[in-house]
Formats: sequence, structure tokens, C-alpha cells
Amino acid sequence: MLQSHEKQYHIGVSAGEIGEYCILPGDPGRCEQIASFFDNPVHVGMNREYNIWNGYISGKLVTVCSTGIGGPSTAIAVEELCACGARTLIRVGTCGGINTKVCPGDVVIASGAVRQDGTSHEYAPPEFPAVADTDVLFALARAAKNLGYSHHTGVVQSKDSFYGQHSPTRMTTASALAEKWEAWKRLGVLASEMEASTLYTVGASLGVATGSVFLTVWNQERFLLGLDSATDEVHNTEKAIATAIEAIRILISEGK
Repeated sequence: MLQSHEKQYHIGVSAGEIGEYCILPGDPGRCEQIASFFDNPVHVGMNREYNIWNGYISGKLVTVCSTGIGGPSTAIAVEELCACGARTLIRVGTCGGINTKVCPGDVVIASGAVRQDGTSHEYAPPEFPAVADTDVLFALARAAKNLGYSHHTGVVQSKDSFYGQHSPTRMTTASALAEKWEAWKRLGVLASEMEASTLYTVGASLGVATGSVFLTVWNQERFLLGLDSATDEVHNTEKAIATAIEAIRILISEGK
């Protein structure tokens, strides 16, 4: 077992080399963009899918570390960042809308996540809910409101298979996937993504604060109803990034 004072095996940093506040994108290529919102950004290093930058927000050291796609690599990042001193971790990424009120370009803030993943089940029984820390959740919602963004707060679905959602009919489990998707729609689940349930469950097991904010790329349900066209896609994640940055400012100002 690696100890907290040692260089972590995957992310390649040691205790004292990162901030207590961490922003977690999936894409390593998005880290520099996020770090550009910091004061005095510095590239710390990169190993595998883990690209790390440091900088300051309101005088506090803040870290951005990419996680790659899905639960397993996210859990590794969270484990090793927390071993190095991280205490508040906010996922910043993209999602696909499920609820028809969620439009391309909208911001989605995840109060909780459907645990349709594998990794979180090695941290907690299936009955345990994957939920955001309330202080982080409220800060994200305030931030989106302060910035004037169209935003939604609620439950998202966290899945393990991207193509299980987008090409379900060719899967041998097609009927089960369709049944669950219909359930999420009827339950008002806002959007689908791939990491929040792992982040929330691993965070709970480690006693740290977590939250997630997403940029909605597209909504397949709106497309099927003729509300959006196939070209109504938004890929610029700056709204989600700015929301996370503003939320950290709020948390720092309140001593959270």
C-alpha cells in the first residue's frame, strides 16, 4: 500500500504538491484550458491519462487533474489525489441530455447519480446513494446562477458503456438497456455521463467533499421528438469550467 508521503503510482505526485481543491476533467487536453482560469498556472506533470496543473484561486492553491474516461481511472485519481491532500473535488465534463428540458449548451449540476457503473460497487453496497456534498452542490448552483447560465440541478445517470447508450440495439442486453433508459426518463433523470457515481461514492468512502458540473453536448430525446436537429451540438465546455471556478471562489470565501 502506497503511503501518503510517497510519490503516487499513477498520478506521479506526492503530498504537499497539490491543492486541497481539485478540478477533475476527463480529457487531459482540457487541463491547460482550465488552468488558464487560475492565477500563476504551472504544469506539474503528466502520466498516462493524468495531466496535472496547479495554480491559485483567491490565494488558495488549486489543482486540475484529468481522469480519463469512466469509473476505474476516476477512482484511481480520487484515491491518489486524496492521499496527497485533496479535500474538495469537482468534476467538470460533458453530458448528454435525457430530460427534454435539458437543451444543448445548458449546464447540468449533479445532485446525485444513478450508479449504473461497476467501480462504485467495490466501494459501497448498491443501496448506498451516490450524492454530492451539499456545500459543493449549493456553491455550483449559485455559481451558475451568478454567471447567468441556463442550468439544471438534479440526478444524472453514470454508465460504463458509451456505446451501450448510443448503439443499444446491437448489444445482447438491448432489452435491459432500453428498460433502464425508459426508467431514467420516467424518473426525471437529467442527463447521462460516465464518472459522477464513482466520484461521489469513492469520495464518500474517503470522507471528502465532491460535486459535478457538466456541459450538455446534445439531447437524443429532444432529437427524437423533433425539438432539436442532428447538428444541434455544443462542445465548448467553458460554461462548466467557469461554473466550477466560481464555485471554488464561493467555497473559499465561506471557508468551506
